[in-house]
Amino acid sequence: MGAPAQRGMRFYLTTHKRHWLRLTDVPLFLKAEHFDRAVKWDVAQGPYAIDSGGFMELKSKGTWTRSPRQYVDDLRRIWEHVGPYDWAAQQDWMCEDAIINGGTFQGQHFVGTHLSVAEHQRRTVANFLELRSLAPDLRIAPVIQGDNIPAYERCVELYDKAGVDLRKEPVVGLGSVCRLQSTRQGAAIVTAMAAHGLRLHGFGFKTLGLERVGHLLTSADSAAWSSHARYRPPLPGHTHKNCANCIDYALNWHQRVLAAIPTHRQPLLTDRSAA
Repeated sequence: MGAPAQRGMRFYLTTHKRHWLRLTDVPLFLKAEHFDRAVKWDVAQGPYAIDSGGFMELKSKGTWTRSPRQYVDDLRRIWEHVGPYDWAAQQDWMCEDAIINGGTFQGQHFVGTHLSVAEHQRRTVANFLELRSLAPDLRIAPVIQGDNIPAYERCVELYDKAGVDLRKEPVVGLGSVCRLQSTRQGAAIVTAMAAHGLRLHGFGFKTLGLERVGHLLTSADSAAWSSHARYRPPLPGHTHKNCANCIDYALNWHQRVLAAIPTHRQPLLTDRSAA
């Protein structure tokens, strides 16, 4: 798969602004769908990773509408036009209660998949196997899913039974912990999965979660800077209403978060040659 070598934790700044790739060498995290309508492509100046967009896909549609073949084609196009990415997340199936059962949570409507956690895990593993079969040369990262520690353990076993040794993967996404990562339960899940020797990526981590378990992660991403900025005055000299879409604010926030993580060590530069 040709993985980038690194040391410490790489902290990606999540954004929907794909043109930021040419404006900074800070690690960025973008959804594959943000490149769908690209006419002008911006070559990345620094490391970046790709999110499959599974949360919004399942939240609003209750299933994946982009086929594995389409996703692989999208990833190849991004690689060719933007430059080699660190890795891209597979098309996993989250196991949050809202995603599975549907309903309205914190003002957001979820259609619900109405499937079991076990079925979400089965589909997650099956998707990774299909993507790996379609594109063995691409850096596609497997994701483990569950709703408690025993469930995550079962997901690891499913990969093992399918012939995938997660310990050998350069990065393994830890799904469905975004809303738990600052809690004791979330910390316990991260700790239990790290004990397997997995190089974990934490999706949607915030400062408190990173302070608790950042030392156990290979990488993490966060878009918390945007909501943080939305409820605060803009930076001095900025004329917009707030800095919720402002690269200056995002980069300043990124530096503050890194400084707040006692265990953070700057990773080595990524090998950006093609796999």
